[in-house]
Amino acid sequence: MMKNYKGIKIEIKPTIEQIEKINKTIGTGRFLYNFYIAYNKEIYEEEKRFVTGFEFSKYINNVFIKENPDKSWIKDVSSKSNKQAIMNSEKAFKRFFKKISGFPKFKKKSHNNQKCYFFKNNKTDFEFYRHKIKIPTLKFVRVKEYGYIPKNVNIKSGTITKIADRYFLSLIMEVEDTVKATNTSSKGLGIDLGIKDTAICSDGRVFKNINKTIKIKKLKKKLKREQRKMSRSIEYSKSKKIKLKELKNFNKKKLKVQKIFYRLNCIRDDYNNKMVNEITRAKLKYITIEDLKVSNMMKNKHLSKAIQEQNFYAIRTKLINKCKERNIELRLVDTFYPSSKTCSCCGEIKKDLKLNDRIYKCCNCGLEIDRDYNASINLEKVKIYKVIA
Repeated sequence: MMKNYKGIKIEIKPTIEQIEKINKTIGTGRFLYNFYIAYNKEIYEEEKRFVTGFEFSKYINNVFIKENPDKSWIKDVSSKSNKQAIMNSEKAFKRFFKKISGFPKFKKKSHNNQKCYFFKNNKTDFEFYRHKIKIPTLKFVRVKEYGYIPKNVNIKSGTITKIADRYFLSLIMEVEDTVKATNTSSKGLGIDLGIKDTAICSDGRVFKNINKTIKIKKLKKKLKREQRKMSRSIEYSKSKKIKLKELKNFNKKKLKVQKIFYRLNCIRDDYNNKMVNEITRAKLKYITIEDLKVSNMMKNKHLSKAIQEQNFYAIRTKLINKCKERNIELRLVDTFYPSSKTCSCCGEIKKDLKLNDRIYKCCNCGLEIDRDYNASINLEKVKIYKVIA
C-alpha cells in the first residue's frame, strides 16, 4: 500500500532551558539564512556565479568558523536545523530565478512567525507518550493538549514555531493510503466567494462574513489601540535618538499586538475550517469555484483590506484537502468567466452590471435574483472547467 504524508500541529510547553535552546536554534537559523543571501550577492558581484546551499554549508563548517572563532556558537545547535535554514534560503533563490517570487529578503528578529526544523536522527526521536514528546536535542517536551497524535504512526520530522510567545510543534507523519469509497452521487454545488458574505452556495446556503461580527470588530478596535501605543514608543525613540531595545515597555506592547493578531487569525481560521467541513460533509459529486486573482482584486483601495481579511486562498486550499479526503471533484472556473453577469435562467449576459447592483435583473426573461446566488448557480452549471482535486 502506498505511503502518504500528513501534517499535524500541536502546542507545547517547553521548560526555561528548552525555550533558551529553541530561541538559540531559531536565531542561528536566521543568521545563516541572511548570511547565505549576503554571501551570494557578494560572490555574484565578484565572480558572476551562484553558490549552492551544499557549497555554502561546506564553507561555513570548513572555512568561516575556523577564520572566525567568535562564531563557534553556530555549532552549538542542531546541524540538521542549520542545514534546513540554508536549504530554505537556496529555495528562495530558485523561486526568484524561476520568476515565481521576488528577490529573497533578509529575515528580521522582530517578526512574529519564527521557525526551527528538527529531523529524525534515530528511532527514539519523536517518541511520544500521553503528555510528552521527544524532540531531537531538546529531549522530552511537555504537550499542552494530548490525544491529537495518532498511535502507531511514523513521524518523519518536526518544526517548532514561535508565535506571540507561544510554541507550536508541526509534525510530518507517514500514513497509509486508504482506499476511498466510490462516489455514487450526481449532485453538484457552485460556491461564489465574496465580501458581503464569505460563501454563497447554489443550494441556498449562505455563510456570513465573520469579520462583520461584534467579536471581531471589538478585537480590531483593541488592536488599533495597542498599535497606537506601540507607534508612540517608536516616535519617542526617534525624537530622543534612543534604540528601541533600550525602551523597557516596547517589547511588552509589541507582544500585546502579536497576541491580538494571533487571536484574530485563529477565529477566522476556525470559522473557515467549520465552513469547509459543513460544505463537503454533504454527498456531492463535484464542487465548482472561481479562480480568483486576489492580487488584482487588492488593487481596489476601498476593498483591499476587506479582501485581505477574507483569506480566499486559504479557503481554496482547505477545500482542495477536504475534497481529496472525501472523494469529491473540485472544479476551477476561469477568472474571466462572467458568473455574476450571466442570467441563471435564460443565459443572457448583462454587460452593464455594476458592483453596487446587488440584485440581478434580467432584461430578457425578467428574472430578479440575488447577484451572488445567481453567480453560484451559474458556477454549478458551467461546462468548461479545470479539475484541481
